[in-house]
Amino acid sequence: MRKLLLNLLLLFFFSEILSAQNSSKMDDEGAVVFMYHRFGDSRYPSTNIRMEQFEAHLQYLSQNGYNVWSLSKIVRHILEGREIPEKVVALTIDDAYKSIYTNAFEKFKKYNFPFTVFVNSTPADNGSKNYMSWDEMREMQAFGAEFANHSTTHDYMLPKEGEDEQDWKKRIKEQIESAQKRLQEELGETTNENPKLFSYPFGEYTKESAEYIQSLGYIGITQTSGAIGMHSDTRTLPRFAMSEAYADMDGFTLKLKTLPLPIDSVSSIEPLVKEQNPPKLTIKLKHPLKNVGCYLSSGKAITVEWLSDREFSVQTDEALKAPRDRYTCTAPSNDGRWYWYSHLWIVK
Repeated sequence: MRKLLLNLLLLFFFSEILSAQNSSKMDDEGAVVFMYHRFGDSRYPSTNIRMEQFEAHLQYLSQNGYNVWSLSKIVRHILEGREIPEKVVALTIDDAYKSIYTNAFEKFKKYNFPFTVFVNSTPADNGSKNYMSWDEMREMQAFGAEFANHSTTHDYMLPKEGEDEQDWKKRIKEQIESAQKRLQEELGETTNENPKLFSYPFGEYTKESAEYIQSLGYIGITQTSGAIGMHSDTRTLPRFAMSEAYADMDGFTLKLKTLPLPIDSVSSIEPLVKEQNPPKLTIKLKHPLKNVGCYLSSGKAITVEWLSDREFSVQTDEALKAPRDRYTCTAPSNDGRWYWYSHLWIVK
């Protein structure tokens, strides 16, 4: 009898260990989302990717066993609490420029990869030659591409000078809901419904705008770098931006293998720098990590001040310059990958 009780206790003990390990793995594992704009259009190097770079990205994903999902599928897993498997990637594109159809579409078909395009609807409605037409979007949709909301005119989501809260909210609501209406009129009534995704124009938001857009039923997608995971803030999901200067294979594979920093809480998601410049950011982790390093967008290191074994603050020693900057914090994981979190700052 004593032996039976001992075996039961051991079984319970080991099952608890396995459960904790699985929970930790679920907390740490995530997906990486890349963001593109233009393809093979050298007139705009800051938002363009050369076709040989893009081909190399897709080839690497194909040859190294990555699971390329639509962004909506990843977000559904997060919302429903379903574990995201290893090596999951999403490929997203902002603005619906023409080169997506003329240059990138054939590559997506070649590798049979899904992708997500965030559309500002007015250029398509106006027949702009620089943007895709609704017919071209329908052709890509038939292949498996999905289309999501990027506002009607790519307007700023921040309040404008002289705009009171009522006018600001009215403008944002019209920008988002009008674009959603046009997406569904042209691409089908279920377009961008499960879930509703919204990419912030210029990647800019405030805590107030993020919360208001969430109240309208949308998941907020940023241009702030980092992997996303089960506990990521669905008001501000990050993506790694890809352009000519940052799209070499070393940089691509480094970002491809990142993990979401296991964050328990952040002092604030507010990116707008107001009275205090430089701003201070405090992060509490779910579990201790060694060798955490934090940096500005320039690569300059920021001193990390530890408040406990799981909580630290960072604040650069000089005022941030307009229009925007970031604090990016990373730490090595045990398997050779990197935990990664980036916080946007907007300086007006």
